[in-house]
Amino acid sequence: MKNEIYELAREFSSETHGSSSYNEDPIFVMGSSTNMYVPLKYISKKYSDVKKYQDLQEKGFVFSSADFIENDNFSEWYKKQFNKKLTIKAKRQIGLLHYPDELEILDAVETVVNAYSVLRKKHVITNGKNLPVQLGEWYAKCILGLKQIKSSSQRGFDFYTADEKRVEVITYWKDRSSPKGVKIRKSLVEMSDYCIILYMNDNFMMRDILLLDSDFIMRKFAEKGHTVYLKDNLVSAYFFSVSSKHLDKVVNKSFLMKFSSPALVMKLDDRL
Repeated sequence: MKNEIYELAREFSSETHGSSSYNEDPIFVMGSSTNMYVPLKYISKKYSDVKKYQDLQEKGFVFSSADFIENDNFSEWYKKQFNKKLTIKAKRQIGLLHYPDELEILDAVETVVNAYSVLRKKHVITNGKNLPVQLGEWYAKCILGLKQIKSSSQRGFDFYTADEKRVEVITYWKDRSSPKGVKIRKSLVEMSDYCIILYMNDNFMMRDILLLDSDFIMRKFAEKGHTVYLKDNLVSAYFFSVSSKHLDKVVNKSFLMKFSSPALVMKLDDRL
């Protein structure tokens, strides 16, 4: 069935359908590439045994929300096919089915298992937190000379500076920041003296670092509710890539340069 679906996606994508109602279909199926899709209704017309998306799930396809998958290709394909822009609201109502490459995924899982084994042996991963979080904490510990001490109040570890100031370390793992900014629990800010945000690209290299006094965060950014949002446009003046205010707190300059993105290295090179 996979090859038949791929052929239908290629066939459907080879011409535009602006005069049809296929754009109203809530389910689309990805073809052999992220540039080819086909509405479920179109498939149903060709195959009587495919009436609902669950019929394709039984054949190995996987369902995801179009809004969940970070892929601009579908929006571009949609506009080209139907001569109509896909709005954010409409995208949230659409489901995408795709056929995963099991062998490639199995190879990736094996690679991850081996990588995790190395990271455990090297004491980078020590508990149940996810990899980006722990890697960001490890970066902060090594670069800024933080002490990692078993927490007495909750699971995991707390971080302290050499003069016993408590530090909250937050890892933000994404090539681009959300318009809302980095989200921090207000209670964690209140319990700390400093907050360090490690901004990591998808390839796990640091794209920037932010170090702020917790009292400053509460005065400037805390609003009603339990969450503080640090938007880039409000804190960018304090980024390591721009400001030298806290560069004196860098203990291991070599480590910082090795694990930073090329763009960050260029901005830091003449100031460290």
